[in-house]
Formats: sequence, C-alpha cells, structure tokens
Amino acid sequence: MNIRPDQIWTGSLNERDVVQKGFDRSRTVRFYDTTLRDGEQSTGVCFSADDKFEIACKLAELGVGRIESGFPRVSDEDTQAVKRILAANLSSEIWGFARCLQADIDAHLELGTRYLLCEITTSDMKMKAFGFTREKVMNNVIGAVKYAKSKGIERVNFFAVDSTRSDLSFLRDIYSAAVDAGADEISVVDTIGVCAPETVEYLVREVKSWVGNSVPVHWHGHNDFGLATASAIAAVRGGADWIQGTINGMGERADMPVELDLSKAREVSDMVQRYGKYTVDTWKPVVGKFIFTRESGGVAAQFHMPSAIEPYSADILATDRHVALGKKSGLANIKIKLNELGLDAPAEKHGAILEKVKSLGTAEKRLVTDQEFRAMVAQCV
Repeated sequence: MNIRPDQIWTGSLNERDVVQKGFDRSRTVRFYDTTLRDGEQSTGVCFSADDKFEIACKLAELGVGRIESGFPRVSDEDTQAVKRILAANLSSEIWGFARCLQADIDAHLELGTRYLLCEITTSDMKMKAFGFTREKVMNNVIGAVKYAKSKGIERVNFFAVDSTRSDLSFLRDIYSAAVDAGADEISVVDTIGVCAPETVEYLVREVKSWVGNSVPVHWHGHNDFGLATASAIAAVRGGADWIQGTINGMGERADMPVELDLSKAREVSDMVQRYGKYTVDTWKPVVGKFIFTRESGGVAAQFHMPSAIEPYSADILATDRHVALGKKSGLANIKIKLNELGLDAPAEKHGAILEKVKSLGTAEKRLVTDQEFRAMVAQCV
C-alpha cells in the first residue's frame, strides 16, 4: 500500500537523523501472522475451521506475507482448517507450526504443508520446567530440522522459545546448529514479553551478526508489559526481516515501507473479534472504533483540520471521521452533527440543543445517540 507523506502528521522530530538513521529503508518490513495459532491461545477464544478459513482469506486480502495455518495435532477441526487453507491457493505463503517432534512434522507432511516453523524452548528456566537438558534440546532441534528438510519441507524456520531469557552463548550455539542442520530462517522470541525495546534491538542485531545476512531473522514479541509495539519497532531497527504478530494484538510500527494494505485492517479486525467472541478497546490504535471520533468540544473545534488532532489520515484505513455527543461536547459538535445528519437548526438554538446533549450525557454517563439528537433538535426548533 502506498501511503503519501501528506497523510502522515507525526511531526519533524521523527525526521531527525538520530531517529531515522537506524532504519534501513531499502527493504520492506514483512509480516508473519499467527492469529490462527498463537492468537487462538488467548483464554476463552476458540475458532472453528470455518472461522479460520475465512480469517485466512481476509489476511491474504490484507497483504500479509505469511499466514501460520495452525497446529493440526491440536484437534480434527484444526487439521481440517489447515487442509482448507492450503487448498485455497491464497496469495500469502501458508506456514505450519510444529514442535521439534517428528510426529508434529509428519502431521503437516500428510496435509502438504510446504513451509514449517519448528519450536522448542532454549532458556534454562523453561528447560527445567519441561525436564529438558541442553543436550536434549540441541539434539531435538538438529533432528527435527534435518528430518523436515529430508522429507521435502521447502523452508524451515527454527523458533527458539524464550530466546530473550536464554543464555547467549547457548542461544548462539543452537541457532548455528539449526542453520547448519538446514534451517532457512530463525526466530527471536520474547515469549513472556520481558524485554525493553533497547534490549530487543541489541539482541536482534547480535543474532543477525551470528547467522549472517543470508538467514532471515523474525521477531516474535508479547505484550505483558505493554511494550510489544515498541519492541517490534526496535527489532526492525536491529535488522529483523519479519515481524510476527496477531490481528488486534498488532499496532502501528515504524515509518518504513510495509507490505500491508491498511485499508483492510479494520475489516479483518472486526472479523477476528466476531469469530473470537471478544471486543477490543474502542481507543485501540488502528482498529479501535472511536480513534477517529471526537467528543471533546475543544477537539471538535479543530475537526476541520485533521492534521491538528490526528497523527495520520483516516483515509489510510479507509474509514470515516465523526463527532460524538455527550458531556464533554461543545457547540462545534452540534454544528458538525447537524451537517452530518442533514438537520437544520438556527445558530441561536445550538446552545439549547447543546444543553440537552450535555444534560443527558452527564445524567446517564454515556454518549447521545443520533436518534436522541434528532429528537432534541425537533424539541428546540
């Protein structure tokens, strides 16, 4: 998607060399979506095979480079979802998820998966929890990668669970062993979201220096401390080639070329919420219902100039701008809403209408609906 410079209003400070020089704009940041697997791990979320298929189709429309189809050994329904997604010939690459176990890999081979992400934990803390030794982990990684490649898997991504809490010397050894065994790509993983953005940039840069520029590096972060988006930006700055994320768990990233068609972002967000039976905050970046809606009278007074009150154009997301009516509204809200609804009311009546709006909004602690506003206008004129 081509975003014009005149649609972004983030200010000149972001253009300073101290900010910009860390990003390589010769390459496009690409996205690996794991909504169908990692996203479904959210407590209480359960997607049907039909849900997963339809979400995958929307993700492809969005322009996501890679879609993780799922983990077929979880259930028959997951197996059917992976099968349908693979058969759909979507524009996105379809990747499978497996543990570093032969049975997991075989499940994908039976379905015809061509690209596979294989995971195992690499931190001493998690190895202890699973009863693993470093030797066992190393052997499993080497064995799984070699097996997948020998059976015709075209590309293998080694996914080091809890990379960010792993001993760096062991992490370097295991990434090197994975690549030597045939892994085409590797993932740096902040499984419980513990890294500061500065740490992410440092670690990704280190890992890139270990594996070389010919091996694509993915960043997979979590939001336990609210730093997932900042960490993703830092990962790109450190040289990450791919950002892994989920719909509604993914925010705006760096001011760099991206492959996504952001005009589809809210559509796919709504679908995932509907099928997952949950809602996101109305003020959530990019996909929140009210991010281009203004209730405050002081802000509504600037509504005619989007760049004064918004960081980027609503056109980028193919959505509309609105004013809301409630306790914090002002006369500007009344004028804009009258125009929006095609209602006529003389200027001298706007104050009385506003008084009714503020009274109802304050008494019931909510926004005033368009139907209620129409009735208020009729009463006043």
